[in-house]
Amino acid sequence: MEALQKLERVQSLLSLMEARGLSSSHRDADRFLADFVLFLVQPCGILTVEDRCRIISDFLPKIHTGPSLQSSVEKDLDIDLSKIKETPMIGLDAMKRANSTLEDFCRSYFMFHGLDASKPREIFKYLPILSFTESYIYQLDTLNEKALHLSSKVATSPTTELNNLTHLCNDVTYHNVRNNTNEFCSADPLIRLLQCEGLLSERIRKELNSGIEYWALERKLCHALSGKKKNFVIQILMEDIMKAIHLKSFDYRVLNLLLYQLRGQQVNELHMEFLSVSEFLVEIADDLYDYEDDVVENSFNILRMFVGIYGASTAPSMLAKCIAEAEEKYERLIRTLDPELSSSYRRRCEEATREGGATSGHAFGTWNIPPVIGDEESFRMERLAVGAGQDSSYATASGIHAKTKFCEKLRRTS
Repeated sequence: MEALQKLERVQSLLSLMEARGLSSSHRDADRFLADFVLFLVQPCGILTVEDRCRIISDFLPKIHTGPSLQSSVEKDLDIDLSKIKETPMIGLDAMKRANSTLEDFCRSYFMFHGLDASKPREIFKYLPILSFTESYIYQLDTLNEKALHLSSKVATSPTTELNNLTHLCNDVTYHNVRNNTNEFCSADPLIRLLQCEGLLSERIRKELNSGIEYWALERKLCHALSGKKKNFVIQILMEDIMKAIHLKSFDYRVLNLLLYQLRGQQVNELHMEFLSVSEFLVEIADDLYDYEDDVVENSFNILRMFVGIYGASTAPSMLAKCIAEAEEKYERLIRTLDPELSSSYRRRCEEATREGGATSGHAFGTWNIPPVIGDEESFRMERLAVGAGQDSSYATASGIHAKTKFCEKLRRTS
C-alpha cells in the first residue's frame, strides 16, 4: 500500500510537471526529477529544503551523469524549487479554530454521502485532507481579520488602507497583496496541493476563489460602513451584501465537493442546492447571534449592512422579509429530498439547536433579531472601555464559522 501511494505521488507530480511545461523528452529524467523533488519536500528532521540542497550539491560532482541530463535536471530543479517555498503551511491555532467547523461538517453533511458520522473509521478515512483544507482556509481568514482590524483603527483613506495591508502581509509567503485588493489572499498554494493529490476540480477551484472574493467584499463593505464617520464616499450596495452572505459558507461547499472527490462520486446537485439555502439561513442566524461582537470587531454582518442601507428603524423588517423568502425555498427543497435523509437532517437541526442553548419554543428555534445599534462608533468605544484591562478578544471569525453552527433557524420572525 505504501509503495502504491508513493507511485501515485510520483505520477501526480509527473502530470503537474507536464502541465507546467517542465517535462522533457526523457522519461527517465522526468522520473528522476519527480523522485528528487518529493525527497526534498518530505519531512526530514531539522533539515530545511535549503540545507538538503546544499548537501546534495556537494555530492553532485561525484555523480557520473551525462552532462546534458545533469544540466536538464538542474535547470528544471531550479524552476521547481521556486515553487516549493509556496507550499501551504498552517499553524496550530488555525487547526484549533477549524475544529468546530469540521465537527459540524461531519455531523451535518456526512449523511448526504451515505456516511455515518458516529463511526470513527468513516471520519478518519477522509479527515486528513478535510482538516488540512479547512485549517488552511482559517489561516487565510486570520490574516483577513488582522487587515480588517488594522483598517478600522488606522486607515484614513482607501489608499492608506491598501498601503497598510501591503505592509502587514509583506513577510507572509502564501498571501498576495497586489494593486487590486481582490487579490488580497491567495489560495493558489492550496489549489496546487489539491491538484497534486488528484482532488482538484474546476468547481472546487471556483469555490476557493469565491472565498477570496468574499474576503475582498468584507473588507470593502466594512471599510465603507466604518468610513461614514470619516466622510469616505463608498456606496454600500445590496447586490454586494447578498453576494457576500451567499459566499460566506464557501468553506463548507469546498469540504463537501472534496468529499465527493475523495469518494469518487458525482456531485448531487439537488443536495448542493438544498444545502446552499440551509447555509444561507445559518449564516444569517450566526450573524444575529454575533451581532454585537461583529460591530466591535468591524466584521461583516448582514444586520450591520442592512442598517447601513435602510437605517435602524427599517432594517429589521427588511431582513425579516429576506429570511421569510429563504425559508419558503428551504421548505420547498427539503420536501424533494429522500424522506429518510430529510428526517435525519431535521433531527440534526433539532440537536444543533439544543446544543446552542435553546430551552423553549419550537425545536428548530425561533428568529430573534437583536436591538439595532444606531451609533456603532459609540457602542464600540463603550464596549472597549468596559473591557479595558481584561482580555478583550472575541471568538469570532471574519469569513467563516468561528463556532459550531448553533441552530438551524426555521421559524419566521414575528
